[in-house]
Amino acid sequence: MRRIMIIRHAEKHHNGAPDRGVSIHGFHTKHELTVRGWQRAGALVRYFAPVGGLHAPSPVSTPKTIFASAATPRSPSRRALRTVEPLAHALGVAIDDRFAEGQEAEVAAAALQAPSPVLISWHHSHIVILARVIAGADLEAPTIWPEERFDVVWVLDRDDGAGAWRFSQVPQLLLGYDRPEVI
Repeated sequence: MRRIMIIRHAEKHHNGAPDRGVSIHGFHTKHELTVRGWQRAGALVRYFAPVGGLHAPSPVSTPKTIFASAATPRSPSRRALRTVEPLAHALGVAIDDRFAEGQEAEVAAAALQAPSPVLISWHHSHIVILARVIAGADLEAPTIWPEERFDVVWVLDRDDGAGAWRFSQVPQLLLGYDRPEVI
C-alpha cells in the first residue's frame, strides 16, 4: 500500500499576538514556530514513531520519506521544515526540502516516487492543492484548510500504487486544546 500523509506546519505567530516565533537559538522571528509550535514538533516524534512502534491497524505510519516546503525570498518561513526536523532526526531520515510553496506538482511527483510511507509538512494555503495534485481533482476532501488548525493529519492511501486514492483525516490530539473533530 502507498501512503502519503500531509500535515500543516506547527503553530506560528498571529499578527499582533504576543506569542511570537522563536528560532532554535531563542531569537524572536516571525518566520519560525512559536513555543507551542516547537512543542508540537517534539510531540510529533512519538506520534509518528512511538517507542515500541505503531500498533496495527494505525491511522498513521512511521514515515520512510519526509518532505518540507522550502524557504524562499518570497516565502521565507522555516516552519514546515522545523515541524519535522525532530522527527527526521529521531528516524535518521533526511528531509527533502527542494520544493517550495507553489511547487505542489513537483513535490507530488517526488512523493509518488519516494519510499512509502511519505510525510509532507506544508503551508495550509496549499495543502488542498497538494492533496488534489497527488490524488486527483475529484478527491473527496475539504476544499480549505482552516487558518486555526495545526492539529490534523490528512492521509492518502492507495493499494499497490494503483487505483483510486482513499482519503482520511486523523486528529493529532497531542497538545492541550487540540480538537478531536476533523476539518
